[in-house]
Amino acid sequence: MPDREYAKDLLIMARKDFDALRGMLSSEFFADEIFGFHAQQAIEKSLKAWLVLLSIDFPLTHDLSRLIALLEDARADSVTTYLPLVEFNVYAVQARYQAGFLDDEEELDRPAIVADVHALMLEVETLHARG
Repeated sequence: MPDREYAKDLLIMARKDFDALRGMLSSEFFADEIFGFHAQQAIEKSLKAWLVLLSIDFPLTHDLSRLIALLEDARADSVTTYLPLVEFNVYAVQARYQAGFLDDEEELDRPAIVADVHALMLEVETLHARG
């Protein structure tokens, strides 16, 4: 049986990171690394909540590809839709601690990222609400 309270806690924390993303949508005061970090965190917590709801154990990791692979192994509905979010792995650690790590990258499309993260969160929140 899934630990619904733990899943709920993860979704609450994911929502806080998501709200931070929304607050950084149009601000030039927040570097892409900071925006990307909060995107990665919202994605990670949402994927972990999804795994909890499916009663799937997962390792202590920030690796989005590992979390998605676990969901794929469990044949979770529509998880392949979120494969592109794996690109946010770099924001978990590297981009936050290495100055200039992403200097050659083009700017993040913040509205598109907010929409993609929101879609993932809504899917997991709907799964949680179904009980």
